[in-house]
Amino acid sequence: MRRTIYLAILVCLFLASCSSSTGAGNSATTPVTTTDTSKQAGDTLVDTGSAGIPGIKLPPGFHISVYANGLHVPRFMTIGPKRSLLVANRAEGTIVAYPAGASEEKAGAPVIVVSNLHDPTSLVMYEGNLYVGEASSIARMPIEDTLKAGAITRIITDLPEGGQHSTRTVLIGADKHIYVASGSDCNVCQEQDPHRAAVWRYNLDGTQGQLYSKGLRNAVGLANNPWTGTVWASNNGRDLLGDDIPPETINELSAGADFGWPRCHAGNIADPQFGQGSSACQGVQQPLVKMQAHSAPLGLEFYPQNSPQFPTKYQNNLYVAFHGSWNRSTPTGYKIVRIPLQDGKVSGPAEDFAVGWLTSDGKHSGRPTGITFGEDGSMFVSDDEQGEIYHIWYHA
Repeated sequence: MRRTIYLAILVCLFLASCSSSTGAGNSATTPVTTTDTSKQAGDTLVDTGSAGIPGIKLPPGFHISVYANGLHVPRFMTIGPKRSLLVANRAEGTIVAYPAGASEEKAGAPVIVVSNLHDPTSLVMYEGNLYVGEASSIARMPIEDTLKAGAITRIITDLPEGGQHSTRTVLIGADKHIYVASGSDCNVCQEQDPHRAAVWRYNLDGTQGQLYSKGLRNAVGLANNPWTGTVWASNNGRDLLGDDIPPETINELSAGADFGWPRCHAGNIADPQFGQGSSACQGVQQPLVKMQAHSAPLGLEFYPQNSPQFPTKYQNNLYVAFHGSWNRSTPTGYKIVRIPLQDGKVSGPAEDFAVGWLTSDGKHSGRPTGITFGEDGSMFVSDDEQGEIYHIWYHA
C-alpha cells in the first residue's frame, strides 16, 4: 500500500510541479526582475567534485554532502530539539528526525518521531510543539528532547483536500499566528472555496481563521522576514502561456492583499481567459521579485540573523529552492538561488547559488524542494525526487 501511495505521489509531483505568477508587496514597489535565471550572471560557481557531489556547483569555499538518504518524497524541514533536523517524509506519512552527526557530512541515525499522518508536506517547531501541514488539516503535537512525540491534535480541520495543488504549508508568523497556504484546484479557474489560492491566518490554537491574502495560485513556500516581521511567499503561477510567461514571483503578504489570480499574473499580465477588460490588474499587489517562468520556486528561507557560518556576502539573502520545470521546451530550475537583501528589502535580482541538478542535455538528477538553516547557519536542502537531504556549509 505504501508503495502504491509513493508511486501515485511521484506521478502527481511530475504533473503538478508548476511555474509561478501573481505578485505581492506594496503596489508602488518596482519588482526586481531576473529574466532567465538559467543563464544569469553572478558568482563563479565551482564543481564540488569528489569532495562533495559530482556535478553540483557552489561558490568557492562552500561544500555539499548527501546528509541523509532513503526517504520517500521528503518535503519541508525544520530544526527540532537538540539541533535535530525534522523532515516531512511525505510518501510514508511520517516525520523523521536526524540528530546532528559527528561531522558536517552525515547525519546521525534517523528516528521516526510521528507516524500515520495524512500526506504531511510542511512543518514548523514553535515553543515545544510541532505543527504539521497535512492534506486537509494542521496537526499539532509536543516534541520532547528525547524526540518522542505527544498526542496529535488537529487544530485546523477544514482545509480543502486534493486538487491540482495538494500540499498545505504551515508557518508561525512573528505575530504568533498560524499562516496556512493552500494552492488552487486547477491551472486557472474561478475557485469556489475561499481557502484555495490563498493564505489564511489563525490563532495559535487554530481558532478564528480569516482570509489573509488571496489571488496566490500556489504559494508553496512561506517564510518570516526577520527584519520586517512580515511573511514572504513564493508563488507558482499558471501554465500554458508559453516558455517565459508569466514570471515566477516572490511576494510580501499583507492583510487583505489581492495578488490577482486568476485574472492577473505577476502584477501586470492579464489572463487571456479571466482577465478581459482594462481593469484586470487594477488593485493587484505587485511582486517583490520576478524570476524565470516555470522554475517552480517552492521552499524559501532567510539566512538567520547574527549567524557567521556563511561569508558576509551570503548572509543577508533570501534562499529559494527551484523544483524545476516540466512544461517548458528548454528545462529550467532544479537549483538553489539567492536574492540579495538590504535591511530586509530586495536589493538585487536572484543569483545562482547551487546548480548542477539540471545537466546540459536537459536531464535532471534531483529536484530541490525545501530549505532550512541549522543553528550554526549551515543549510539543509531536501530533494523529493531522490529522497535525499543535502547539507551545505562554508569552510575556506
